[in-house]
Amino acid sequence: MNARTVWWLLSGMLVATLACASDEADQAADPCAGVNVLSDAERAEGWTLLSDGKSLSGWHGYNGGALESWTIEDCAMKSVGTEANYGSDMRVDLVTDGEYTNFELSLDWKATEGGNSGLMYGVVEDAQYDAAWKTGPEYQLVDDVGFPEGLEEWQKAAANYAMHPAAADKPLKPVGEWNTSRLVVHGNHVEHWLNGAKVVEFERWTDAWETLKNLGKWQDAPDYGSAATGHIVIQDHGSVFWFRNVKIRERR
Repeated sequence: MNARTVWWLLSGMLVATLACASDEADQAADPCAGVNVLSDAERAEGWTLLSDGKSLSGWHGYNGGALESWTIEDCAMKSVGTEANYGSDMRVDLVTDGEYTNFELSLDWKATEGGNSGLMYGVVEDAQYDAAWKTGPEYQLVDDVGFPEGLEEWQKAAANYAMHPAAADKPLKPVGEWNTSRLVVHGNHVEHWLNGAKVVEFERWTDAWETLKNLGKWQDAPDYGSAATGHIVIQDHGSVFWFRNVKIRERR
């Protein structure tokens, strides 16, 4: 190896070392660097962020409830865990200020052991409803492995809760690791994705859909799933969860 080759190798190593040090310095200065941001390509495709990871701006409590059970931690929106206060005013679902009809939504989420939550859409806010789940379908978020009670297939992670189970081979990551969920809603058609795999697909408002609705939990919630346009909701089910990189792209 001649002197010139050695010089180029050393120069390349120095540049790489300096770049790595710069990235580490940026991360130390801003621990949220690279999180809750959109790429140029995503912006061009029409994606917008629903959370900056620094505040709850753009969100409110269901039916105006106080957000005492929500905070910001580690660049994410966090449900702090209020199981001991089940049914109390502290336990309030997190609701987007905006309403949506046809869209694609993506978010990262992380559970704690035994945790239970959900992502709802088409949610209607009205005093006649005491809970968001009475109007909005739910992409289930739960710790399948550590949940303290037995779960039916339609209660497990990524299912259309109480309606359509997720694929048995879904790529669910263990507690403590980030999962990425994607929800596609376009007219009647709905898809649930988990960590890059489509795990649920169904059509709303068909005879088959109505049959499932009328056989299950929704007998006492006649307006469940009936709204084409509504809010997006992250459920506070009394467990500790984190949510980040929440973004949406509206579709025609």
